[in-house]
Amino acid sequence: METYEKKGYLLRDFRVFHLLDQRLSPIPFHYHDFHKIILFLGGHADYIIEGRSYPLVPRDIIFVSAGEIHRPVLSPDVPYERIVIYVAPAFLARCQKDGDDLAACFQKARAGSSVMHAGTGLSHDLLFHMEKLEHTSREEGFANGLYTEILFIEFMILLNRAMLAHELGELHASSYDEKIQQVLQYINSHLDADLTIDALAEHVYLSKYYLMRKFKQETGYSIHQYITSKRLLAARSMLSGDESVTDICYACGFHDYSTFSRAFHAMFHMTPKEWRAQVNSVSSLPSLPR
Repeated sequence: METYEKKGYLLRDFRVFHLLDQRLSPIPFHYHDFHKIILFLGGHADYIIEGRSYPLVPRDIIFVSAGEIHRPVLSPDVPYERIVIYVAPAFLARCQKDGDDLAACFQKARAGSSVMHAGTGLSHDLLFHMEKLEHTSREEGFANGLYTEILFIEFMILLNRAMLAHELGELHASSYDEKIQQVLQYINSHLDADLTIDALAEHVYLSKYYLMRKFKQETGYSIHQYITSKRLLAARSMLSGDESVTDICYACGFHDYSTFSRAFHAMFHMTPKEWRAQVNSVSSLPSLPR
């Protein structure tokens, strides 16, 4: 089975990088287990997220949720500079307080635009706070880890406040196919359904051969590949709960457990039961005082 490649592993609650690449090889479509925030500082780049392509300008902020399939398209001769934050969804969940969710910015981005522009007239200079966070994360000193975590939480609060106050300008994708977006939305809303190519083509009034060709052209991957990957990502998320593995298999659109288990192992290099055991072993560890 053809699958997307997962890029990178996050072994901490969050990480911050200031990157400047003079030349990069083409980056294929991929996904992460963690959320990603990118502050674009310079270069010539478009960012493709779930079939939508966004042309970037300096001070654009890109939001990529865990599991979203994406890639940048770069000019090979122009340096690519950005500040990148990786953050574990579980860490943001632990930071919830009084109904305020630091992951709300990712939810809003998924519902609207995955790229927003941080102009110079904001109530707080997000670029300043992001640069301060990145600089502090590289320092050593008394309680620097704790101080970096405080700065990170402060940045996430200010970022969410800016979004709620509509201070960030939404960047609408310049390149996407409305029919393909309808198919993507339908797939993600009906992962438990029998998602045949014939049914999807009928849903958007296209021939199945045109849909298959256009889907690959717009997203870089086949319909079958996309559906299978999204079902497996959904299943993996559900395995952290109490529902039986068999029920999760059927809830995510698989018709038999053996097919589900083989596909899961091919993508994540362990069986669903092994993944659940790993999650339970981590969650059973005593948490540190916070």
